[in-house]
Amino acid sequence: MRPQQFLRLDFLGASFYALSYVTLGFVFRDFLAMITRGIQTASHAFGEVLFLAAIAYTGYRIWLYQKNKVYQIVPRVQVEELAARLASEEERINIVVADVRSHGYYDSAAQRIKGSIRIEPNNLVQELKSLPKDKDIYLYCT
Repeated sequence: MRPQQFLRLDFLGASFYALSYVTLGFVFRDFLAMITRGIQTASHAFGEVLFLAAIAYTGYRIWLYQKNKVYQIVPRVQVEELAARLASEEERINIVVADVRSHGYYDSAAQRIKGSIRIEPNNLVQELKSLPKDKDIYLYCT
């Protein structure tokens, strides 16, 4: 095949290919415009839903922070002070030591403070309501 013949056939094939797509685009332009508008509308709706979800998530995190702010002011006790109170017979009666480590940190075979009780951290609010109100409660979480 000669180069001139190849170029003519190649040009004819490329023209047919381009003309086919132009014809299909012309015939289905309304359908394509409708699909494009639908995609644009869906993208705007998705953006608004995503924006509202971000606002809701931010509000939820602020609500959680406000709800749990009271736990930031929980009084802490030094180990030596607690050990001294536990060593005293009359003080030990007024103390409840609770182990509230999560499952990932809790090992049932590990040593625990003598007389301490185990409280599931996921049920902490309900468990604290059942503890005696007339005793000092110390939560062990490390």
